[in-house]
Amino acid sequence: MNLQAIDRPEVLAEVSAAFQRYEQALVGNDIEVLDELFWHDPRTVRLGAGENLYGIEAIRAFRAARPAAGLARTLRNTVITTYGEDFAVCSTEFTRAGSERIGRQQQTWARLEGRWRIVAAQVSLMS
Repeated sequence: MNLQAIDRPEVLAEVSAAFQRYEQALVGNDIEVLDELFWHDPRTVRLGAGENLYGIEAIRAFRAARPAAGLARTLRNTVITTYGEDFAVCSTEFTRAGSERIGRQQQTWARLEGRWRIVAAQVSLMS
């Protein structure tokens, strides 16, 4: 890939906006937006801090069953990198009030049918 294709400003702005929309939906427990932002496909994967979810149906079931309390968090060290017009990786750390644990989140985004969607995600916690 041509290095000039990495982090094109217009693509980076699009992915950054999608990432922020996801974050707002996550802390607000907006299940409809969270579902919209994941690729609706059995190949979508979300590896969580305590669960491994394979396919959009498993991800939907997890979201529907998850408690809506205690979702607020503070992000830090967020890095968003785009590769060409249709692929991006978003990595961030997060903390929550009352916990000393550091969370880590990484998402792979792809532009599919003209819309940015998460095709793979990973969440973990450090002591």
